[in-house]
Amino acid sequence: MNSMHHSAIVILLLSNAVKAGTILLFPTIGEIFTERAGILNLGIEGMMLIGAFSGFMVSYITHNPYLGFMAGVLSGGIASLIHAFISITLRGNQIVSGLALTIFGAGFTTFYGQKWINMNLDVAPQNIQLPLLSKIPFVGTILFNQDIIVYSSYALVAVAWFILYKTTIGMNLRAVGENAKAANAMGINVYKTRYIWTFFGGLMAGAGGAYLTISYAPFWLDGITAGRGWIAIALVIFAMWDPLKAIFGAYLFGSINALQFQLQAQGTTIPSAILNMLPYLVTFIVIVLSSIIVKTKHIQPPKELGVPYSREEK
Repeated sequence: MNSMHHSAIVILLLSNAVKAGTILLFPTIGEIFTERAGILNLGIEGMMLIGAFSGFMVSYITHNPYLGFMAGVLSGGIASLIHAFISITLRGNQIVSGLALTIFGAGFTTFYGQKWINMNLDVAPQNIQLPLLSKIPFVGTILFNQDIIVYSSYALVAVAWFILYKTTIGMNLRAVGENAKAANAMGINVYKTRYIWTFFGGLMAGAGGAYLTISYAPFWLDGITAGRGWIAIALVIFAMWDPLKAIFGAYLFGSINALQFQLQAQGTTIPSAILNMLPYLVTFIVIVLSSIIVKTKHIQPPKELGVPYSREEK
């Protein structure tokens, strides 16, 4: 009986880890594509906050978490266009622009979110058991008894990998990130490509933020994303700009996040400050290890990453 109880706790922990990982998986995939196009967006935290607030507010008003999710996705995309305009059209400093977007997202949601603080959602995406797959011992209950947004993240990883490596769209995207002038000479519209994939990155950041407030933590607090946008940026390096590797990183952090809450709920003797620090400590370790691996394996970030492009330059 005791082993069954422990097994149930582990399954619950890992199911929550998948949900927590999904919050990170969306923005990580989005940023992989944005960076592959040569644009560095450090505004993920800001876009996630805007997505989280929009998603929560629309879900609360409409009592429909799916409408809330779509609103969060769209608002993240709209916010990304600020960065796209500064970085691509004005050829501004991408690091400064991204940081400004994060500050804007924090300020915007703090100002407009005041009256929503500590309000709770009474609706959430429902778990759907996938026939046959959910019956697989242990794994089935964890991976295939989730909601439709989690399932869409599984599909996203597969589709993202396919687009990036097996289609002309992906080839053009990678060409722009590696050598924008050569890509332009081949007839690829560099500006359009970068706008599209920066916008896509914003949509995905909004998706991660919205999923946080409509499912994982269905309430509103200032700064509710708590640094997840920065973790997503670290995960891009961890994944070495590959969508398939991103899923492992996202679920690793999801597990740490879920474990932290589980331990707090069970009244552990470990101080809560140390538990809250865990995800960021692991982020630091992951960045160090990933950087070493990237160097030893000679894996390079996209060559044009962070470099403004001008068609006029010869």
